[in-house]
Amino acid sequence: MDVEHHWLPGRRVDWRTGDPDSGKPGKTHCSAFVAAACERLGIYILRPPQHGQVDLANAQQDWLLKEGKTQGWKPVNSPYEAQRLANEGKIVVAVYANPTPNKPGHVALVRPSDKSETLIQHEGPQIIQAGARNASSTSLKEGFRHHPGAWRSANDYRVVFFAHEF
Repeated sequence: MDVEHHWLPGRRVDWRTGDPDSGKPGKTHCSAFVAAACERLGIYILRPPQHGQVDLANAQQDWLLKEGKTQGWKPVNSPYEAQRLANEGKIVVAVYANPTPNKPGHVALVRPSDKSETLIQHEGPQIIQAGARNASSTSLKEGFRHHPGAWRSANDYRVVFFAHEF
């Protein structure tokens, strides 16, 4: 999906392609990227037009907790399990809803990686994301760094994980 060249921060983008669109610029596009990736795989996650791009990551977490099961999403108990499932080819999302009203959360896809449990303990699973810095491969700790409390360690985090089988 070439995330490092699409869904770029500071631009308004078409949520499906990540290409620039006309209109008021958006800050970041993590939730649009996750929605587009899931759509391409034939998996539903809350997305436009059912919800606008503003505060979509927060809404996606709420949707996953309340309605996700009806669409094949299951909660994942730990960052270790999230990495294992991604390594098995499952679609896994890591999502953080901002507890401050009207402040954006963040969402990313967990990607396959051979990182050790020790690395997962310190920096979380490996992810692909659109955000303040788009990355085809980065740690969850790095990707969620703009959200205090989202990740401190595998024993102290507020990110939640969900997996979908296809």
